[in-house]
Amino acid sequence: MLVTRSILVTGATGYIGGRLVPRLLDAGYGVRVMVRDCSRLQGRTWLKRVEAVQGDAFEPGSLPEAMKNIEAAYYFIHSLYGGADFHQRDLSAARSFGSAAREAGVRRIVYLGGLGDPESRLSEHLRSRQLTGVALREAGVSVTEFRAAIIVGSGSASFEMIRYLTERIPVMICPRWVFSRIQPIAIDDVMEYLVLALKNPETADRTIEIGGADVLTYADTMMRYAEIRGLRRVIVPVPVLSPSLSSHWVQWVTPVSARIARPLIEGVRNDVLVTDDSAGRLFPKIAPMGYAAAVKLALSDLESGRIETAWTDALITSQRDVSPARLVVREGLMIKAWQRTVRSTPERFYRICAGLGGKRGWLYANGAWRLRGIADSLVGGVGLRRGRRHPDQLRAGDAVDFWRVEVVEQNRLLRLRSEMKAPGRLWLQFEAHGRPQVETLVTQTLYYAPRGLLGLLYWYLFYPLHALVFSGLIRRVAQMAENSIN
Repeated sequence: MLVTRSILVTGATGYIGGRLVPRLLDAGYGVRVMVRDCSRLQGRTWLKRVEAVQGDAFEPGSLPEAMKNIEAAYYFIHSLYGGADFHQRDLSAARSFGSAAREAGVRRIVYLGGLGDPESRLSEHLRSRQLTGVALREAGVSVTEFRAAIIVGSGSASFEMIRYLTERIPVMICPRWVFSRIQPIAIDDVMEYLVLALKNPETADRTIEIGGADVLTYADTMMRYAEIRGLRRVIVPVPVLSPSLSSHWVQWVTPVSARIARPLIEGVRNDVLVTDDSAGRLFPKIAPMGYAAAVKLALSDLESGRIETAWTDALITSQRDVSPARLVVREGLMIKAWQRTVRSTPERFYRICAGLGGKRGWLYANGAWRLRGIADSLVGGVGLRRGRRHPDQLRAGDAVDFWRVEVVEQNRLLRLRSEMKAPGRLWLQFEAHGRPQVETLVTQTLYYAPRGLLGLLYWYLFYPLHALVFSGLIRRVAQMAENSIN
């Protein structure tokens, strides 16, 4: 398919859409993104390279403007989080989108649905995902529908359930569905299929099943994950454990709420396997990786702090009506963030953040910082003795006391990675976004990736102290930034 006009990507604030946009741009396509609220795109590295329009598939009147001069559209909209009637909402939105695409002359819609035998007793969630593809076709526009099972990548809701359950529970009491068979696929392979679909005219009007190289049970996925992480785990299956009870258990142990977990758990009672080989014939250059390689890739992203997208992104990136501090969990990370609007410039705020540590200290609760450095030294850590290379200038790789500079974006972003001895990995990030009338929205974020149960206990044990110290730090930095221009 030769694309001469722009491509529309829906769900650009979500897990799949947010990762696809930069890959389409790198492939040379002109991209328009449709979101309900354009302010939710703030902070995306690709924002200046796309055209952003406001639209909502649940409000058909907003679609014609978004569809103007569009050659092909990616449909990543579903209302799983919108209540018990999500399946009806999905079908309604898909029909509206298909009709608007036909009226606008869109030549192709690419959709990512759920894998599963349509002739079997599918869960309501899986059935809804497949019927959404049917609804998109009703208007007569050519549809390429991919169907996948678990997508393995940091930030995927289904993978995070496996990750958290395995990390936190040494002995797992699980229902019989853990022995259902699945064919998990790496997020990078999913991206390859989605990008290449537009270049292959033979993918038009096709339903294409995609999966990774391995066929496993859910028990296998948890045990192999444990093996990769060096954890000893035992699975004890029980004959009866309802989806409702399972979802509440998941909510207690993982960041995924029971409302989201339940339809996912109901879906895993089905075997979800690739049953036809059309993907291999249509995309001969794609060799999907195995489960272990996909997990290692996801963990590598986490270890290096490469946070691209996650299933919670639609909430996290919104900066409207946010509280001054929020605590959430994403991509296996515990995240605490503080936001303030300061009467200063991004340059001044950044300059103060870049000058932290060393002889200047940390501006707030320096005694607590020194005690933490001493404790770190006593257990063989680097402590505070390293100081910093330059009192005011930073570059990637510099040491700042017991932190290592990981990312520097002048006057906008600074990310530090802790090198303290701790049962997990810790990052501290500062961001500044300029606003009219010499105002700056500043964000300080603490990311923590716990390792096992000890790492989780460490976070909650020291949470009150961390909340006190870091809230004081951002307050002090903001005050200094404001005083500098008064």
